[in-house]
Amino acid sequence: MRRPAALVFGLALAVWPTKTIQAQEAAPATNPVAPSAAPAPPSTTTPAIPNTAPAVTKSPTAVTVPVQGTISKADRERALGMLDAVMKGIEENYYDPKLKGLDWDSIHEKAKAKIEESNSLNGALAQIAAAVGTLNDGHTRFVPPYKPYKLDFGLKYQMVWSRCFVTRVRPGSDAAAKNVRPGAEVLHIDGIAPSRQNVFDIDYLVRTLDPREDMTLELQYPSGEKQSVVVKAKVSQQSALTARFGGGVRNDMRRRNENEWHRLRIQVQQYGDVSIVKFPEFIYDASDLYELHKKIRNSSTTIIDLRGNPGGAVDTFKLFTGMFFDTDIKADDTVGRKKTVAEMVKAQHHMSYSGKVIVLIDSNSASAAEMFARVMQLEKRGTVIGDLSSGYVMENTWFPFFSSGVDYGAAITIANLIMKDGKSIEHHGVKPDDVQFPQPTDIEAGRDPVLAHAAEVAGAKLTPEEAGKLFPYEWPPYD
Repeated sequence: MRRPAALVFGLALAVWPTKTIQAQEAAPATNPVAPSAAPAPPSTTTPAIPNTAPAVTKSPTAVTVPVQGTISKADRERALGMLDAVMKGIEENYYDPKLKGLDWDSIHEKAKAKIEESNSLNGALAQIAAAVGTLNDGHTRFVPPYKPYKLDFGLKYQMVWSRCFVTRVRPGSDAAAKNVRPGAEVLHIDGIAPSRQNVFDIDYLVRTLDPREDMTLELQYPSGEKQSVVVKAKVSQQSALTARFGGGVRNDMRRRNENEWHRLRIQVQQYGDVSIVKFPEFIYDASDLYELHKKIRNSSTTIIDLRGNPGGAVDTFKLFTGMFFDTDIKADDTVGRKKTVAEMVKAQHHMSYSGKVIVLIDSNSASAAEMFARVMQLEKRGTVIGDLSSGYVMENTWFPFFSSGVDYGAAITIANLIMKDGKSIEHHGVKPDDVQFPQPTDIEAGRDPVLAHAAEVAGAKLTPEEAGKLFPYEWPPYD
């Protein structure tokens, strides 16, 4: 989660050396939310609901991705200056003053040596990310200097249980032209096999650290058909103002952008006395939530769809959670650098909802979305249905830096969040009460059996085909 003006980063990266991305091997987990035993992967027939979940605990092993090119003396010095500033910023602001027992000075010196050996600017910046990544913290992240363009590969992929699938393909994109289709299992992305432990890191590598205009995919469809394809990205220019971070500028501009705000609106569909709420992010204010309350207040059951929700602002989380309780509750203990504070959620009596609650989550539900789902579980206020969540739950703040004529920054964790049961969700995720996920053939056909199942539990009739069309995905504009 973030304080209102900060950026959300639900990702943990580690890269080493030259350029590597840490393909994390699942380690045995002690938290019952994420047991270590991995189930059989999804098949094209509906499996029995598994009793175990894929572990998301990280134990890194390196997969090397070579970097080509050259680096000037000036750029190398800039990279070294960025390293110094980011490492100092983390040392002074990270929630754990002991930095998890790491030898921060040694890590700093090793990163300096790697930057001196780097043969490209992207490779040098990767070493800063590598040093930050040794914290293995999903909310602490180096963000390099802005690039005046963005890449759109025209497809979406995500983990479904323990495997990665293409879930959407943008009409008119190069991916669509090359017959990439939803439902394909992603076996490799630029030579790396995606997993729950590295899929966000792969995105960070190919989109932020070393953005390239093409992506090589190895795919396999439910029919058994295999496809090897190089997908070209749509490259869009963006101004320095819209690309740069710091001071909440990017979030403010996104909120003012009517197209983006329309995409992120809260949507409600009603079936009899059952309301289904699509809640894309935790970015709304009290007036937005009051309007939502007016739509659902008379419903006997409300299904809150947090699938794909990356989290957002602490204030939104507290307001939204307070809608579902008639007394104040403690959400967590917020463990900061200097003190631990009980994070209280105040009941929102003027927009209180007393009906039954069902919460939907998946592998892309992160941060505040996971917090909300877990609070509803622990307080026995609602039922959580879906896939194991991402396990990226800390509180961070954006710290901008400026040196050597460039601006860049870092999201730094300022607090660990310990739930009512004394455990953290970080690296473990929220295990649903009722584990449900789509099969590859469902993704291929655009069906949503998870929402249909939740509707059935709530007493509404909704087929998987109808559920898949309920909230059509809206692609963002290229520019």
